[in-house]
Amino acid sequence: MEPAGLEQILRELLLPDTERIRRATEQLQTALRDPASLSTLCDLLASAGDPQIRQFAAVLTRRRLSTRWRRLAAEQRERHSVSLSLAQLSAAIFRKEGLEAWPQLLQLLQHSTHSAHIREREMGLLLLSVVVTSRPEAFRPHHRELLRLLNETLGEVGSPGLLFYSLRTLTTMAPYLGIDDVPLARMLVPKLIVAVQTLIPIDEAKACEAMEALDELLESEVPIISSHLAEVLTFCLEALLKNRFLPPLLHTLFPIMAAEPPMGQLDPEDQDVEEEELDPGLVGETPKHFAVQVVDMLALHLPPEKLCPLLMPMLEEALRSQSPYQRKAGLLVLAVLSDGAGDHIRQRLLPPLLQIVCKSLEDPSQVVRNAALFALGQFSENLQPHISSYSGEVMPLLLAYLKSVPPGHTHHLAKACYALENFVENLGPKVQPYLPELMECMLQPLRTPSSSRSKELAVSALGAVATAAQASMLPYFPTIMEHLREFLLTNHEDLQPVRIQSLETLGVLVRAVGEPMRPLAEECCQLGLGLCDQVDDPDLRRCTYSLFAALSGLMGESLAPHLPQITTLMLLSLRSTEGIVPQYDGSHTFLLFDDESSGEEEEELMEEDDEEEDDSEISGYSVGNAFFDEKEDTCAALGEISVNTSVAFLPYMETVFEEVFKLLECPHLNVRKAAHEALGQFCCALHKACQSCPSESNTAALQAALARVVPSYLQAVHGERERQVVMAVLEALTAMLRSCGGLALQPPGRLAELCQALKAVLQRKTACQDTDEEEEEEEDQAEYDAMLLEHAGEAIPALAAAAGGDAFAPFFAGFLPLLLCKTKQGCTVAEKSFAVGTLAESIQGLGAASAQFVSRLFPVLLSASREADPEVRSNAIFGLGVLAEHGGRPAQEHFPKLLGLLLPLLARERHDRVHDNICGALARLLMASPTRKPEPQVLAPLLHALPLKEDLEEWVTMGHLFSFLYQSSPDQVVDVAPELLRIYSLILAENKIPSDTKAALLLLLKFLAKQHTDSFHSALGSLPGDKAQELQAILGLT
Repeated sequence: MEPAGLEQILRELLLPDTERIRRATEQLQTALRDPASLSTLCDLLASAGDPQIRQFAAVLTRRRLSTRWRRLAAEQRERHSVSLSLAQLSAAIFRKEGLEAWPQLLQLLQHSTHSAHIREREMGLLLLSVVVTSRPEAFRPHHRELLRLLNETLGEVGSPGLLFYSLRTLTTMAPYLGIDDVPLARMLVPKLIVAVQTLIPIDEAKACEAMEALDELLESEVPIISSHLAEVLTFCLEALLKNRFLPPLLHTLFPIMAAEPPMGQLDPEDQDVEEEELDPGLVGETPKHFAVQVVDMLALHLPPEKLCPLLMPMLEEALRSQSPYQRKAGLLVLAVLSDGAGDHIRQRLLPPLLQIVCKSLEDPSQVVRNAALFALGQFSENLQPHISSYSGEVMPLLLAYLKSVPPGHTHHLAKACYALENFVENLGPKVQPYLPELMECMLQPLRTPSSSRSKELAVSALGAVATAAQASMLPYFPTIMEHLREFLLTNHEDLQPVRIQSLETLGVLVRAVGEPMRPLAEECCQLGLGLCDQVDDPDLRRCTYSLFAALSGLMGESLAPHLPQITTLMLLSLRSTEGIVPQYDGSHTFLLFDDESSGEEEEELMEEDDEEEDDSEISGYSVGNAFFDEKEDTCAALGEISVNTSVAFLPYMETVFEEVFKLLECPHLNVRKAAHEALGQFCCALHKACQSCPSESNTAALQAALARVVPSYLQAVHGERERQVVMAVLEALTAMLRSCGGLALQPPGRLAELCQALKAVLQRKTACQDTDEEEEEEEDQAEYDAMLLEHAGEAIPALAAAAGGDAFAPFFAGFLPLLLCKTKQGCTVAEKSFAVGTLAESIQGLGAASAQFVSRLFPVLLSASREADPEVRSNAIFGLGVLAEHGGRPAQEHFPKLLGLLLPLLARERHDRVHDNICGALARLLMASPTRKPEPQVLAPLLHALPLKEDLEEWVTMGHLFSFLYQSSPDQVVDVAPELLRIYSLILAENKIPSDTKAALLLLLKFLAKQHTDSFHSALGSLPGDKAQELQAILGLT
């Protein structure tokens, strides 16, 4: 029935005529049987001119809804027009009456928004959104209560209606929010992003309307979005990329990055002033820096195959430009690309890009040179180990640049030291040719009057040099210690940063120099404890804790006398709330417009530290970075100390464990990461204690720790949103499985839970991956995503070894398709390397149980062994070797084909690691031969190819081969005696060769010397005289 017809019936009911009322009642009963009548009544509610008709329609509507609601079809109950008409009517009345005159509205909102029924809550939010829109200023006094409500409703991701009406309410409120509303409003931003992401696939039009909330918050005069800018940018970028806006986005970003500052000025990071004179608010807060951050995010989240072809032409044009700021922009882009697209650059672009960066170090513009130093530092950090092979080109340039920095220009000196430290610390023995010149550069500021910042930078660089040089630092050690003592004992306030850096460098020296530091260990320990007593500084404490951790590796259980004081200090740091200001936690029950709210009693909030932008998703606290860093380093130090001191740490384990476990809920991702890592180390420490000092109490302590840590790891893998934390959890899980073995898989069912978690990572179904179906279908993936998969892949072989092959085989069958799909022809080098490496190591863990998988694994590994990339080849050949070793009869069927591949490859392979893996695979083939006898045509070329050059772990396999030869058929090695003697003479003085390997070879040589004297002495004659005499002495033949 049309509204006009129903309105006429209602008019008849209002007349003073009994007969007409009777007829109208019959007509009304007939009309109300029509399911559409409810909609008609609502139309009358909103549009009828006669107030009596509107009231009558309202009464009938209320009765229909209250008595027949459950009998209505779902479609009718959800009809937006009905609800919207009711809400609009309420809003019209509210505009006239206001809150004070209509308390029933507040009661309705209070009841409906807290209903246990989702539909009723949706209607409550719809009504709220409409009435707030009608008079937003009337709700100013109630912003806190409303924001708390929205914090709850925006978390209801399973109810799109709640999300939509919540965002409409927020859109209206945003322009009216004041500075007091900022803490609560900031809490909504991450949920706002998730809500819009939820709405996009359901109703794009509603999602677009909901996006207006983000627009309003961005335009707000109060700083709501600033602490979540990275998340907002990431969300916007993902939306742009899905709609193929990448090329125009890049074309928009480049002019911003290359913008020149106003005439006569420089960008903040290029100014020739002391660092402390720079306004911290200007550094990193310009459009230029945000544009670079956008490129960084693109590199992290996009496959390099998609990004680089679009970016490279723009880069080439910028780097060839006459404008120094264009060249600077190009270098900054190269720097951030090395982070997200590191594998791509290492494999295809490193030589030309490094040449560009090195050439830019000599650019006439200081602006460009600064950017080149930053790029080189990033390359050194992200492109290891490949970049270290270019030390001959890079080190002379860096040393020359370092010497060219004018005295007092500490800002430029800091950039040079940043690049130098990152490059040097990974050089290892390659640093030795440059050591004298490096040490002269570093010690010069310490010997002469110079600024405290120059001294701090020099002391820091000494640590990087020591990391690379190790024992080669010994000649400089007395001089370095003399300067460090001076700084550590000083009381000058301006030298406090130098003192802190000296502590950090002292810890690095302890690790690098090792045993020669032992006589000073006690002094270093007392020095650290004394400084913690004298100086209240979080940075000093965390560096002291790192020193204690380094000393624990040197002192072991002899650190025990100091553990009471050390653990007391560290527990104080873990428990400390210094620098932490509580903010609204958003957990109070929502009492809309409740006058008895405790809001007036809430503490005044401290504005959040700008440096905490990355970690402000949980805005329950405002904390200075130094205090978070202290907790992070405390966790790291405690984990290391517990493992190194073993039994001596047991009295403190329970208390420390509990405090670290609490930090799993910390809002700072680095603290959560460190806490997870420390908990894994505690389990390893307890296992080590059980091994060295078995007892029921120690075993019970280990079991109790594992019973809490493993479930926390499972929860983090599935639910943690930060990938860095999940990667740390997977790495800690792997280390714990390798240490604790099957104990970590108790109780029954734990193995299945762990496999399910790893499978979820490989299928990209965890919270931190958070991909939609469209993204899952893409074959390419960002390197950032690949890193997470690699961490999961490393845990699979550890699980296999811990569980045992037979128990793990059914679960490996589930992993197999997920790994094999990453070995296909179209996959990237990184994917193939990861998958093949995981398969190979899993075969080792499976042992004899791998026989059932030979038919599926052998063709894949054989194909991968012919790949162009040496890392893929190396992993594949290793896999073929272990498959031959453990695969039993099914693998033996493939031995002829395997020998046909490996022997020719051994003769022509030029890559050292691949060459060593071929040797290992041949050794395994010989030991797995059904005849149990070495085949001369295999043994001779294998021994001739020794010694190993790069993959020194394969010496363990060679040791097993030597033992096998001695036990099975020593008489058959007479013909290869010259090779065996040659090998022994080469490895005798090498301390990196396992002693068991040397002993096995020596046993074989002694047999030959005794049983085949003539042949042995003939072979001995092929060696140089001094080597022959040395061997005769060892064998007792002189």
